[in-house]
Amino acid sequence: LKPAAHALFKKLKDEELELLVQVVESRGAWESSCVLAPRGDPRGVKQGLPPQVLLCRLFRWPDLHQSHELKHFCYCAGGQGVCGDLAVLCCNPHHFSRLAVPENLPPPYLKASCGSSWPDEPQHPSTQLLEFSYNGGDCCLSQSCPGGDKLWSPLPDTSLSWSTIKDGCWCRLAYWEYRTRVGRLYAVHEASVNVFCELPWGSGFCLAQLPAAYRSCAVRRARGKIGRGLLLSREPGGVWAYNRSEHPIFVSSPTLSPPSACRLTVLKVLPGYSAKVFDYEWAGDRGGWQLPGEGPCDPHSIRISFAKGWGPCYSRQFITSCPCWLEVLLNQP
Repeated sequence: LKPAAHALFKKLKDEELELLVQVVESRGAWESSCVLAPRGDPRGVKQGLPPQVLLCRLFRWPDLHQSHELKHFCYCAGGQGVCGDLAVLCCNPHHFSRLAVPENLPPPYLKASCGSSWPDEPQHPSTQLLEFSYNGGDCCLSQSCPGGDKLWSPLPDTSLSWSTIKDGCWCRLAYWEYRTRVGRLYAVHEASVNVFCELPWGSGFCLAQLPAAYRSCAVRRARGKIGRGLLLSREPGGVWAYNRSEHPIFVSSPTLSPPSACRLTVLKVLPGYSAKVFDYEWAGDRGGWQLPGEGPCDPHSIRISFAKGWGPCYSRQFITSCPCWLEVLLNQP
C-alpha cells in the first residue's frame, strides 16, 4: 500500500494532511471534519483502491477489500459528494464503519425456542416487560467539549409509550443496570446521538454521569468496557448503530428477524462495525413484539447490551440479566 498511499498524500492539501494526522493519532476520539481527496482515476494506481478504502485499510482494517464493505457516517458531508463538489470525496478513515453481517454459524445467543410463554390476550405496545424499579430522582446529562460546563437536562417523568411524545424527538433512551432503570428518559432531537461513558471530545448521553444508589462489581466491570460507547443515527428508512467502543455490543429489535420468525435474533456488532438495527418499513404492520420467556413489549424499540450477550442458550437468557444495557424507544416517523 505504500506507493498508493504516497501518491494519495501528494494530492492532499496541507490542511487535509494535518487533519488526517490528528484523526489517526486520536483514533477518532472526536467528530472531525472531512478529509477531502480528488476522486481521480484509480487505473493509475497499482492497487486500484478508492481513497477511502486505501486509508481505511491502511489505518484501521488491513483485511478490507471493497468500498461496499464500508458505510459513511450520517454527519459525513463528503461521503457521497453531498458537500457540493462531485470531484472530491471524503477519505477520513474515522468517518466510516464496516457493515456488520450475521455470523455464518449461529451462536447460542441467536437461537430461541417458540414456546408460548407470553399471555394470550393482546396487550398495549407500551406494556413493560416486568415490574422494574426506577430511580425517579435522577436526571439525564449531556457532556460538552473539554473545559465547558456539563449540561444538566432534567426531563419530565413521562410514559415509555411513543404515543405520548409530543416534543418532536425521534426517540428516547433508557439506561438499565439489570432490572433497574438508572436516570430518566433522555430525549433525542438531533439526527444522531453518542451514548458513552468516556468520550474526550463530543456531546451526547453520558452514562458515567448517572448516579445510582448501588452498583455491583459485575456492573462496574461492564461499565468499564463501555468507553466511547456507540453512535445511534436516524437515517432514511431506519436506525443505525455504530460501535465506537473496544468491546462488542449486542442488539435485538423486531425488524432483525423475519416477520414470521418465532425466535429472538441478537446481532453481535464488533468494534468499528455498524448495523441497521431498525427498519421503519418492516415495523409498519407489526402490532406487538413477543419476546420468548418475557412477553410482549413495544414493537418500536431497540435493545442494546454493552459487552455482554444474551439468549435462551446463553449464560444470560434475558437482557434483564445483562449488567448494562440500553433501551431505545422510537417515535413513529
